Formats: sequence, structure tokens, C-alpha cells
Amino acid sequence: MHDDRNITEHRLRRVLEQRVKPAVHSRAVPLTVGRWEAPGEPVPVTEGLAAPYEPCAIGAPWGPAWGTTWFKVTGTVPADWAGRTVEAVLDLGFDRMMPGFQCEGLVHRADGGEVKALNPYNDWVRVADRAEGGEQVEWYVEAASNPVLVDHALTYEGDLPTSGDQPLYRLARMDLTVFETEVWELVQDLEVLYDLMVQLDTADARRHEILRALGAALDTLDLDDVPGSAAAARGCLTAVLAAPANASAHRISAVGHAHIDSAWLWPLRETVRKVARTTSNMVDLMDRHPEFVFTMSQAQQLDWIKTYRPELFERIKKKIADGQFVPVGGMWVESDTNMVGGEAMVRQFLHGKKFFLDEFGVETQNVWLPDSFGYTAAMPQIVGLTGSKWFLTQKISWSQMNRFPHHTFWWEGIDGTRVFTHFPPVDTYNSDLGGAQLAHAARNYREKGHGSRSLVPFGWGDGGGGPTREHLARARRQRDLEGSPKVRIERPDAFFEKAHAEYEDAPVWAGELYLELHRGTYTSQAKTKQGNRRSESLLREAELWAATAAVRVAGYAYPYEDLERIWKTVLLHQFHDILPGSSIAWVHREARATYAAVREELRAITLAAQQALAGQGTEELVFNCAPHARRGVPAGGAGRPAAAGEPVTVEERHGGGHILANGRLLVEIDARGLIVSVYDLEARRETVAPGTAANLLQIHPDFPNMWDAWDIDAFYRNRVTDLVELDRLEVTGSGPRAATVRVTRSFGRSAAVQRITLRAGARTVDIVTDVDWHETEKFLKAAFPLDVKAERTASETQFGHVYRATHTNTSWEAAKFEICAHRWIHAEEPGWGVALLNDSTYGHDVTRDVRADGGQTTTVRLSLLRAPRYPDPETDQGSHTLSFSLAPGAGIGDAVREGHALNLPERVVPGAGPVAPLLAVDEDAVVVEAVKLAEDRSGDVIVRLYESRGGRARATLTADFPLAAAVASDLLERPLTGTAVGVPTPEGRVPLTLRPFQIVTVRLHRA
Repeated sequence: MHDDRNITEHRLRRVLEQRVKPAVHSRAVPLTVGRWEAPGEPVPVTEGLAAPYEPCAIGAPWGPAWGTTWFKVTGTVPADWAGRTVEAVLDLGFDRMMPGFQCEGLVHRADGGEVKALNPYNDWVRVADRAEGGEQVEWYVEAASNPVLVDHALTYEGDLPTSGDQPLYRLARMDLTVFETEVWELVQDLEVLYDLMVQLDTADARRHEILRALGAALDTLDLDDVPGSAAAARGCLTAVLAAPANASAHRISAVGHAHIDSAWLWPLRETVRKVARTTSNMVDLMDRHPEFVFTMSQAQQLDWIKTYRPELFERIKKKIADGQFVPVGGMWVESDTNMVGGEAMVRQFLHGKKFFLDEFGVETQNVWLPDSFGYTAAMPQIVGLTGSKWFLTQKISWSQMNRFPHHTFWWEGIDGTRVFTHFPPVDTYNSDLGGAQLAHAARNYREKGHGSRSLVPFGWGDGGGGPTREHLARARRQRDLEGSPKVRIERPDAFFEKAHAEYEDAPVWAGELYLELHRGTYTSQAKTKQGNRRSESLLREAELWAATAAVRVAGYAYPYEDLERIWKTVLLHQFHDILPGSSIAWVHREARATYAAVREELRAITLAAQQALAGQGTEELVFNCAPHARRGVPAGGAGRPAAAGEPVTVEERHGGGHILANGRLLVEIDARGLIVSVYDLEARRETVAPGTAANLLQIHPDFPNMWDAWDIDAFYRNRVTDLVELDRLEVTGSGPRAATVRVTRSFGRSAAVQRITLRAGARTVDIVTDVDWHETEKFLKAAFPLDVKAERTASETQFGHVYRATHTNTSWEAAKFEICAHRWIHAEEPGWGVALLNDSTYGHDVTRDVRADGGQTTTVRLSLLRAPRYPDPETDQGSHTLSFSLAPGAGIGDAVREGHALNLPERVVPGAGPVAPLLAVDEDAVVVEAVKLAEDRSGDVIVRLYESRGGRARATLTADFPLAAAVASDLLERPLTGTAVGVPTPEGRVPLTLRPFQIVTVRLHRA
């Protein structure tokens, strides 16, 4: 037999694109179009409907960047179309290759109700399934002219003040048409079979059977009358479409999905509209296809619909009740998990799951995070304590160096909790259910011989859109098709139940799910990160003092609504393209303003509570919000601090510079303004490696291969400039309580002023760095070469810490050349260690070197600032203040204590006298993470604690108020059995027993 395979395949592609697809919509009749340009930001629907419309022609340019144009379309179905299926084709000027990243529209009825959305793969609106003729059409299209920003090129279109005012799009088509059902079905037949065929081996007989059937269909098709011959052409394909799949075929649970970034290449306000557009289409698709199941993971997005589109929200609620629209995930947003603080991660689930329960009566069982940039090792315990059972991610498939060894596995966290986890082998969360992707999922699946199934999230995503009728057609045809995996559209819980039952003894992965990519997200947009860290700290303060005042002070009302609203604002900004710094300038400009407003509001709440507690008086009271006592003031209490330790002295250093001492530390700053010695007088140990200098600012070129704001590539280290040139060195503060040396440097177009302070009684050297940053594509680091032989470092994460090797024995270790730490990172050799603490920095790197003297230098560096050009060309430009501290002789417990102290500063308030803590814990290893009143407004006190050092702990929690009962609770504040909370004594003491890194939430019922 002669091989004519290529000829038939090429013939099919041309006929399909140039003849069959254009014939799906026939007999076009133009609609009458009017337009109105909304001034400024989007307007309410009522205003758009009532606007004055002007005539608009096809081909007319419309829409400056970020503008909104309203189109009014009217027309009449011709009488001779009676009995036919009629659709309108409304093409705003789409680029067919970029759904979600360009212009979009939402079609409204004249009464303001949503019809459906328009995007490149959804440019139709059904008028009548069976027309009578004479039907009147009147719709209003709210069209968003969002600029296309996906090219990874320098652009100023990412913010309203810097974007252009020229039209970006041209109106392409506004027609009434006849929808040719048989032609559309033929398109689906041809595409599914072609996509399947080209995935099969050329020696496979099935491939040639399909090829011959396709050839016969093309021969049968009359290109001059595609609608009239489509049914006959389809008849040639019946047999090959009916052949059943192999018994051993991979099984795919197809889950409708539309990953919508809550902000990214568009601002938050546009996401509100994207969510409405996508969900309106999903509800419309559900009405037409009862088998369709769609998942949505972010409670914030559904809350936006509830607020701004109440009619659509009611339609969604009905579909949730019917089981077609499935809330998943249980978080407020699909947040970053590397940098979000422990309590904030809890609140992601508390507010997310609470919304789903309150609004829909649904408790989500899985955590749905396909696109976050790596996953904290604290996550399994948090998942378990929220009542969830399963975890899903996709992003690990993006790793650069190492292929993750599992697709279905048990993920074990730092405390030993395990969660059943799936990592879909399709390697996308935006599947089109095409043959290439399904074949890849089956080939790629790592659990062959143990498991037989995987999950595929399908639908256009990132910028929204979701599944289409074409996706559902592919699923139907591949439900049981020879050569293809078996596809079933079903709910994700159904998949997890089957996968779990099939593979209960799945392998275990212990520790973080580190993404070997996007490491620059630990540093980009420093002010966004600083706003997050400080908001988390301020929320802790506000809740602690408000709860204390609510219990202690008659007439004080706990600000439930304000705190919930602020928490949800902070949680929203932890979305995985906001907190990581990978959104456009508009998003981060608004984030800075939002964090400033949050700061002022939380300070006001805190001050009001503190003043209520302090009473009338003139005594200066220090309020200590940290979980450990400091300067004699108990944790969670207020009083007069104890006297400082030995006075600080300042001397001139031989050769230039200064020497600071406080009886514990001896700090030498040389003539270059660099720290060349930090001597631990008690341990008689030097901290700084010989021949080196600490607090050394270094600058690197920063031009990754792609993904500017997201990535740093290891080759950045190949060039480094040490910033040692000095503008000025001076002692700016010298007294018995503290001494400060001020160091001023200039470099490039930037300048840095550092204030190095040693306080009386302190075991830390504190450094405040003011940077006026005007570099481009540069990376600023602060290096601390330590005279410590450390095989690993400990980095704080949520509710504990993770260890990472300092060596690069394997490719897995080498890939972690940039790591995330929260308030501290700790390097230690037996008997002595050093902690490096920070107030808002997350990115770090650690390297090791063996010196000529045989000693090891472990260099820990903080990543301070970057200057990528995409997607925000002005990333981090301007003034920054960053604080960090060096703690010689510190153990893990010291790192925990000093990290909290740096991030939770003392507050001084005048009052009548000391304020006793509302709660106390007698074991320093057990950290109180949160004190608040219960979400149910019962007045119960909620306290959350965790073991912080990685060992077992026994502790007593003492309540300084009449206590009726103490109940172990989950993270949603519901009773939890089987945890180590003892029966309280009459004196209000609650015994606790904690395993390493265990989180315990106790609900205290007041007597």
C-alpha cells in the first residue's frame, strides 16, 4: 500500500479550517450596532443601559487600554429561518490564540440580566434553538479593552496613568446566523479523530483505520454544500468513533475549570468582571449540558459575584445545589504559600471554608492550588486541621532541573501529618482535552502498575473563560474510544475517592514541594511584601489587645466586622501573583495604598484597645505583643520595662572605624563601614569568618532567561560587585542604652544608608538599611559570612522551620540556590549557632566554602531588592527601609524569640498601671500564634499555639479570667477530638502536650 498519510492529513487540515469551520454559521444577517464609551472606570450596568448610543460600523476602532465600550446590538430573525437554530456571532476583534488576555465582553439583556460572555472561543450567543422567525434581538455588550501584555517585553501599558489612549481593537463581526448543528458536530468528529490519530505510532493499525475513515469523510463532503453533506460525511466516521477503548486504558477524570488569576496582567477591578464573564458562561453551559461539572476555588471571587452580580450569584447557588457547580479548595484566594504567615494561612482556610459553608452549605474536602509557586512543608498539617483530605497542584511540572517522581502520593509535613496528594500528569491546568494532552497524561503518568487514573482540569484559564461546548464534545467522544484514555467528566472528590481507594499505599514525599523556578518571587516588589508582613503583625496585635479588652473592660466591643474585613483584604493580597510581585504596576500601586490604609486602621483599633486596658493615668506602659517576655514585660501584657543591661560603649578602632560593646557582644566596624568582627563574649566565639566582612552589600546583574519578575537564574552569581566605597561613616547615637554607627554609600544611580546599632543587654546587632534604589535589572544582596561549619540551615516557615542542606551534592540541593525564609534563618554547628533575622525579607541564599585554615565559612545572604522590567517596568524603584539583625550564639529558640521581637515592636501607651496577660504559657518552646474572640460571636476566646523548636513539649496554658471549659478545636474553631488538651483546673490552667511542630487551637469558654 502506498503511503499517502501526509497528503490526507494536510488535506484534512485545510478543508477543516477553510471550508468546514466557516460553514458552522451560515446565512449571516448584520445586526444594527450602536456604541458608547464609558468615561474612566467601569460603570454600573444600569448606567450602561441608559447611555446615549451612537451608530457604529463593522471595522470601527474601539477601546483604549483599560477602557470600557458599550455596544447595543439589535435585529430581527428573518421569517424564512423558522425551524432553524439561530445564533448571533459577536466578534469584538479577537485574536483567536489568546483567550483571557485581550478584549472580552459580557452580554446583557435590556433588563440588565447577564446572558453570557464573549471571548475568542465563545463569540456566539444563542437566540433560539428552533426559531419561529421574527424574534427581536436587543442586547448590550459591556466590552473591556484590556491590553495584551503577554509578550514579556518592556511595556508601560500595565498602569492606567502610563498606558496609551489609542484604540486597541477593531469591531470584527456582529451578525445573526443560522447555526448548522451537523457541521459543528462534524468539526468535533474530525478534530478528535485527527488529534488522536497523530498521537498513535505510525505502525499502529488503529492510526491507519482512522486515516482511511477521515479520507472517506473528506471524499463524501461536498465543499460547495458543506451543510447539506455534513451528515453523510459524519456517517463515514461512525465506526471509528464507536470502537471501544482498551481495558487497560488510562482513566481520566475531566474537571471543568477556569483558573482565574485574582490579579496579574490586569487589576483587581478587572478580575471582578472576568469572574462574572466566566461564571455566566459556565451557568449557560450547564443549562445546555446537564453532564457538565465545573469547579471554582476562590471564595473571594464568588463573594465578588455576590456583591456585584446578585442575579448571577443566585443562578450559581442553584447550580451548586444541583451538583454541577462545585466549590473546591476552601481558601479565600489561591494564595502564595511560601511567604504567607502561619496565622494568615489559617485564615485563608477559615474564611474560605466558612464562606462556602455559610453561602452554599458545602464543606470542601480538597485543597486546590494548581498555580502557586511552590508549597510550604507546613501545609499538610494545616490541610488536615481544616477538615480537608486531599491536595492538588500542577505547578511542580514547571521545575527546571528535576522531574518530580510521583503523580499520586502522600505528602508529609514538618509535624508528620500526611495528606493524599495528586499532581496531574497532563502538566497543565488549562487543558483543551485534545488528543495531544490526553496522550501526554497517559504516557507521563508515573504510577503505572499501581494506579490507573489521573485528573485533568480543562477549560481556558489564567485570564478566565473556562470550558466551552467544544471541550464537552471532545469529552463525549473520548469517553470510550480506542487509542485514547477513557474520559469521564466528574467532580474532583469523585476522582480523589477512587484514586485513594486504588492506591492507599502511595509513596511518601516528606518536606516542602519546592518549585525549581520563579525563585525571584521571594524578592520582587519589596513594598508589597513588607506591606503583607506588617499587616500580618498588626492583625496579631489588634486581635490580641481587642480580645483582652473585650474580656476585661466593661463596654468595650470587640470589632468583629472590621477585623474580618481587614483580614479578607490582606488575604486577597496574598494571591499568588500579588504577594510574589509578579503583577502589573497597577496592582502593586493599589497594593501599596491598600496596605497603608490597613496599617492606619489597625493601629487605631490597637490603640483604642490598649487605651481601654491601660486606663486613665500618666505612667508609660510598654505593651508587649510578642509571644515571649522582653525587658521584664510578660508576653501579651503591659508594664514598665526592667532596666537595661550593661551600658554600651563606643571606641575608635585602630585603622579606622568603631568598636561597640555591651558586655555580651563586641562589634568591630572597619573604615569601610563593614562589620569585620562580632565577638560573642560569653561563648568566646567569633561570628564573622576570618578575612571577610559581614553586612556586605553586593550587587549582581539580574537578567533571567524569561519571566523577569518571577525568575532568577543561577548564573547571576557569576558576576558580583561588592559595595565597599564609602561616602560617610559616623557615630550618630551614643549612650548607655544604645550606640549607632551610620554608614552612607553611593553606587550606580542609587544610595544606601545603614544604621548599625548595638543595644544594652542585647544579643543582636541591629541593622536598618535605607535604600534609594534606581537600578535596572540588578539584584541587591546583604552578605553575612559566618565562621560556622553548618551542614544545613533552618529557615522559619509557618508554625515551625525547615532544614535545607548547605552543600550541593545532588541536583535537588543545587536547584535550591535561592530559598524562602520568614522571620529568620539559622546556621549552627554543635554547641553554637547564628541567626539572621529580618522584618520583611523572604529571599535568601546560603553557600559554603572551606578556607585555607581548614575552617568552613557558611555565607548567608538576604535578598533585598530587584529591578526587573516586566511586567512592571518600575519594579522597586524608589525608597525602601529594610531591617535585619544578626544574633550570634543563638539557638533555634533564640531565633524564634528574636524574630518575633523584631517583627512585633513594643508600643508605649500612658496609663494607670500594668496590664496582666489574658493568657500565659509556661514553656518558651510553645508559641502563642493568635489570641482572638471566636468567629461565631459567642464571646469564647480562641488561642492558637504551636511547638516551635521541633521537639516534644509539655506546657500549661493559664487563662486570667473565669474559665468554664477548654475545648480542642480545628482551624474553623469546631470541636476536635484526639488532641492533647487536658481538663482545665479550677485555677484556669489547661495542660497541653505537643508533638514537634504541632498546632493546637483551644477554644476557651468563659464562665
